[in-house]
Amino acid sequence: MSSQPQNPGAARRAAILGTGLIGSSIGIGLRNAGWFVTGWDPDPVAISKAGAVGAFDEPAGDRESATRRADLIVLAGPVSEIVHGLGRLDTAALVTDVAGVKAPVVTAGHHLAGFVGGHPMAGRETSGPAGASGSMFRGATWVLTTDGARPDAIDTLSEIVASLGANPVRMTATEHDEAVAAASHLPHVTAAALVEAVASHPGALDLAAGGFRDLTRVALSEPGWWIDVLTANSGPVADELRRMAAGLESLAGAVERADRVVLEERLRRAREIRGGMAAPVETVSMILEDRPGEMARVGLALSLSNVDLRDLQLRHSVHGGGGVLTLSVRAGEAARLREALEMERFRVLD
Repeated sequence: MSSQPQNPGAARRAAILGTGLIGSSIGIGLRNAGWFVTGWDPDPVAISKAGAVGAFDEPAGDRESATRRADLIVLAGPVSEIVHGLGRLDTAALVTDVAGVKAPVVTAGHHLAGFVGGHPMAGRETSGPAGASGSMFRGATWVLTTDGARPDAIDTLSEIVASLGANPVRMTATEHDEAVAAASHLPHVTAAALVEAVASHPGALDLAAGGFRDLTRVALSEPGWWIDVLTANSGPVADELRRMAAGLESLAGAVERADRVVLEERLRRAREIRGGMAAPVETVSMILEDRPGEMARVGLALSLSNVDLRDLQLRHSVHGGGGVLTLSVRAGEAARLREALEMERFRVLD
């Protein structure tokens, strides 16, 4: 299977079936890489918004016309729709998908010689094409399933994925589904449960600060999409939930016994594992006043200091009046950023 177009000398053609956040982002990225992209979506509002953000070169009136001359077909809807769409597809083109569960998708696509299951590990809490970006996949892991896939098809899709800035990783559908049940699906259900638990205590949400918001950010995701994923991967997710419940019960016992040794060991181990997940950074915290132009001045300080900004977090004052902005930069750059912020007359915290 070659990534070259069916018509030599012509631009490579891709068909995006499903122009939501991920599908539109892939479309933008492929167009940036020189592909001619056709977009189709059963929702006319979605296709209109996707066209407005540049997700495709031309819209298609139906699935068949979208895929007719495609060298690459990307199915980018919910899991159930992808499974249904694969069953109806008959093509010699390279075909992939973006579903967060792979076992039912791989089964549905086994009749296609050029099918390789895919899952880009990237996204946002908001859905829809309005938030799409061609840079969404830069540095992200993109899983490619090996079940029944031709080696040349996997190689070609790996090159395409890499051209979007992602890191292709090969694994079986079962390996993928068990891994994401722990690393992706469990955190989402846990975030929802945590929001419910805190909300059940009168006044508790009023006291929630940055840590609570960080832990529960994914609870803002579209419920319908997640219901599809969780039910499609029900076995592994249920196993992970029970395993976590057992761990929480063990922690509850340690807290009840006031067992400082066990609590310190569990918290220390978690801290070490989490600390090893990201590149070393230094943080600089500052007071952000509630007035126009404050973020513009922060941007100026970042530009003048020429630091590598890795992350930022704004902890708002509950009753207005600005808040505390924490900037994470590459190790060794904090002093330079601090100096630039102070030159802009910000109050930098120790």
